[in-house]
Amino acid sequence: MGSFRYGNAVRTDIEDRALAHMQIVVGNKLKRGEPFFFTWRDDASLGDGRHSVWIHPASALDFKFHGSRAPKINHAWLESLSRTANSASGLHMMSEPAESVGAVVSYL
Repeated sequence: MGSFRYGNAVRTDIEDRALAHMQIVVGNKLKRGEPFFFTWRDDASLGDGRHSVWIHPASALDFKFHGSRAPKINHAWLESLSRTANSASGLHMMSEPAESVGAVVSYL
């Protein structure tokens, strides 16, 4: 289980494979200078609410992976995550869709 940290105060645990996909989507948005919201559900131990942060080029972001091996990237999942990141409500984590044949690429 990896983690995403925003500044010094906000942190959430995210499974490594999902975190790798999220990192690519966030990086692509920021390379284009496109700020957006990132929203996730809080763990039940934290009240089972949701949390949103405004991500912009000056944001202090940290992607911490538990494992040392980079996962294979599912292109269909990147497309789905990118669509949400480009929507008015911003990036939301979602379940991984089935991989299409030939759509898996190596992680950077």
